[in-house]
Amino acid sequence: MAPIAQDQIERQPSRIDRILASVPPAFWTLAVLLFLWEFSVHAAEVPAFILPAPSAIIEEIINYGHRLLPNALVTLGEVLFGFLCAVAVGVPLAVMIVYSRFMEKAVYPLIVASQTIPKVAIAPLMLTWFGYGIAPKIVIVVLLSFFPIVINSVMGLKSTTREMIYLSRSMGASGWQTFWKFRLPQALPSIFAGLKLATALSVIGAIVAEFIGADKGLGYLILIAGANFNIARQFASVVLISLIGVLFFVALEQIERVAVPWRARSTTNGED
Repeated sequence: MAPIAQDQIERQPSRIDRILASVPPAFWTLAVLLFLWEFSVHAAEVPAFILPAPSAIIEEIINYGHRLLPNALVTLGEVLFGFLCAVAVGVPLAVMIVYSRFMEKAVYPLIVASQTIPKVAIAPLMLTWFGYGIAPKIVIVVLLSFFPIVINSVMGLKSTTREMIYLSRSMGASGWQTFWKFRLPQALPSIFAGLKLATALSVIGAIVAEFIGADKGLGYLILIAGANFNIARQFASVVLISLIGVLFFVALEQIERVAVPWRARSTTNGED
């Protein structure tokens, strides 16, 4: 065996270098921003009721965690259930729009036009119709998040070329087999793009609904903390809301890697 050259030994990264290289660059960007925030607040002596330091927000999360966590679970439940309802409505509706000329002409334009209506304006109506329970929150989440699901699903299902459809028919495939083997796999990347966009909108929808009328949830805590001028608690609730959105998005990305493995492989090969 040939001896290892000294320069090759020197070029081998240490364990610390490998650990640092495995940390996403976004983490370092966030760390720098938090450091600048902390330093600026203390240097300028900004009052806590105007802008609390990150350390004060973390302290609030720790000390008030016994109230933050149950309300975060309430908001998470609203987000998940509303998102699943939006998927259950949006994806089948997109399939009907693609396969039915009547649905495309009669329903699709109304779906697009409905996005001009501000959901905050109709939120009080939801409370009047459904009360102050979980139902109006779910409805508002669905109204906010189902639009990108429908639009991206329609675009993905329509992306199948006519040549591919003719090929499937020439091979004796039925309409269901054509959809399952050709249309749906090619549409999955576009569908997941709409789902990932809907994750952020579903979180926004849940918080907007809690702002309008709720007695629990992170949106409710933000209102109560604002009324008491507890800005650190407001920021703590916002941090948990952002964490819910990020975790939801990351979980959906992992599901996409399993459902669309060929896209993940092509992305990896492209990066290499």
